[in-house]
Amino acid sequence: MTGGAGAGEISLEAIEAARPAVRRIAVHTPLFSSRVLSELTGARIVLKAENLQPTGSFKIRGASAKLAALGSGAAPGIVVASAGNHAQAAALAARSASVRCEVYMPAEASVSKAEATMGYGASVHLEGDSLDDCVVLAEARARETGLHFVHPFDDPAIVAGQGTLGLELIEDVDDLAMVIVPLGGGGLVSGIACAVDALAPQVQVVAVQAAVCAPFLARRQGHRKASVKAGSTLADGIAVKRPSGITLGLIERHVDEIVAVGENEIADAMVMLLMRSKLVVEGAGAVGAAALMAGRITPPASGTTVVVLSGGNVDTGLLSPVIRRQETDAGRRVVLFARIPDRPGSLARLLTCLGLSGANLVTVEHLREGYDLQVRETAVHIVLETRNREHAKAVLDAAREVGFNVRVASHAAT
Repeated sequence: MTGGAGAGEISLEAIEAARPAVRRIAVHTPLFSSRVLSELTGARIVLKAENLQPTGSFKIRGASAKLAALGSGAAPGIVVASAGNHAQAAALAARSASVRCEVYMPAEASVSKAEATMGYGASVHLEGDSLDDCVVLAEARARETGLHFVHPFDDPAIVAGQGTLGLELIEDVDDLAMVIVPLGGGGLVSGIACAVDALAPQVQVVAVQAAVCAPFLARRQGHRKASVKAGSTLADGIAVKRPSGITLGLIERHVDEIVAVGENEIADAMVMLLMRSKLVVEGAGAVGAAALMAGRITPPASGTTVVVLSGGNVDTGLLSPVIRRQETDAGRRVVLFARIPDRPGSLARLLTCLGLSGANLVTVEHLREGYDLQVRETAVHIVLETRNREHAKAVLDAAREVGFNVRVASHAAT
């Protein structure tokens, strides 16, 4: 989408001017072909691995550009608001510039992101329920202390820094046809779109939001409310409830399409990227892949489509249940509920049957209360690992054939 120059426009010259500062801290991240997404869509799909940046996300580009733009003005230090990735980037950029950094993060922010931010030397305040709350707190702190407030996205220098990613795409992909970018506050997609529009206006730029928090999509669909109510999401890094001035204008002028994806689709994309591409990607970073997997976007048949994986900072405590969910959906993890006689040897016979069927036992839990059990009867929950749905059904059938009252508590097989 080519838009004319307007108020708040980020020029190609501004993006190019930000590049030296970005290069001092950030890396020129690699591109990886995705056979899974290419076969699924019938197009050539490659992944831009911003999750491999020093702080685990693209945010280091904007933060380093902003510190350079501040110059001596950053001497008192900076204060930022962030769900986590901007916090880490600002902390590293501030440390590199030898200035103080304070960070406000939501009280329920990722533990790993908060600890990583402190590891870069920043002082972290876990306060507020949302990023919007943290922005208010950080701005108040700036007024109280003289620290310079660095907005996570609605800042021309931040946007110009993020735009250096667009320069890399133009340089690295000769036949670039489409770029798919996560959209939260809009700094990343705005910067990329400005760079791409200036150098290759025929390239489509598509932004992806989490469906539970998609204010930019709502505006494009004609809803002019200032904000949306955000639900809990795996893509917490892009759960920005309210469009802001600079990025909103840039997105309206330069982004061709905006789509949204659901939570299960985000989870599926995270697991696919981990299992098939060997890349750890957080929910916010995986929404582009999710949109392709869910058929929300139709990439051009000719040329290359780049999916930007914007970050990889995910708690292992979150990654584990996401993986387990996918294993369950694929039939590789099955939870059985069985009623068995409350007599010695009954459970052993059931477990032997399951083992002979080739299933791997994970856990067994006796359930003696809360169920309509007969006298001398007990129930058990059994978690098994199986090869696939067909194997799971065969295991279930084998248990039933020898007389056990077994049903699936968590799986599609019956």
